[in-house]
Amino acid sequence: MKKILGWVLFVACMSSFVTESRYRQIKNETFHKGEHIDYLVHYGLLTAGTATVDVQPKAYILNDRMCYRIDIVGKTAGFAGALMRVEDTWRSYIDTAAFVPHRFYRHLEEGDYRREEVTDFTPLTNSATMKYEDHNAKDDPKKPHTKGKKTFKTPNYVQDIVSGYYYLRTIDFSKYNENDIITVAGTIEDVVYDLQIRYKGKEEVKTKFGRIMAHRLVPIMPANQMFSGENSIRFWVSDDKNRVPLRIEADMHIGKIVCEIRDYSNLRHKINFK
Repeated sequence: MKKILGWVLFVACMSSFVTESRYRQIKNETFHKGEHIDYLVHYGLLTAGTATVDVQPKAYILNDRMCYRIDIVGKTAGFAGALMRVEDTWRSYIDTAAFVPHRFYRHLEEGDYRREEVTDFTPLTNSATMKYEDHNAKDDPKKPHTKGKKTFKTPNYVQDIVSGYYYLRTIDFSKYNENDIITVAGTIEDVVYDLQIRYKGKEEVKTKFGRIMAHRLVPIMPANQMFSGENSIRFWVSDDKNRVPLRIEADMHIGKIVCEIRDYSNLRHKINFK
């Protein structure tokens, strides 16, 4: 009986080891729990909104894996808030070792439109299940809202919007040459796509804290009704150990939107502005 029990324990341990080894390992030396960054959004000379990005100070367990929880909250401000109130929350639970999402959450409040969405990922089976609920703030609460559930296949190491943003911070851009393409498998709702980002080298960026060298990245945008042209989005990531996103520019059909860093705290490394 002892021999049988021993073999059972051995097989169980080996099975656990094989399962764990199927996750990739990515070393994170750029950020840590508790990081906080504020951004200000401009439309021309006017303030259009704010965004806060927080890495929660404690770890979470999903799919028996340790995860960061990262929250991005975006709000309209000034004239934009007067035209249409927007307050969106985007949240991702990201595997601390493999840098894949285990859960993605969205809460959208855009004018009268409301959406609640949760996507649970199972990386080892390349699958995900999204549950969502849409409604209008003026709807009769007694009436049923639009609800749904979709299960779909995902490629290896797929990223949601938030986890992809943090995955890029783990990349050593010094290994790339100008105009090299970085491809990241992504998903939004139940749609899977390949996001291609062109590396455009380094240049100095001016911020409210001073100037700093940064890597310039340009996502290759397909034709769409929101953004104007293939190179319509550009963003700059600090050329230091933090790789903090410093500035984002977006050429939209309604005009140019600029998002730039306004405040930060608890970065993992000292950031050196000139």
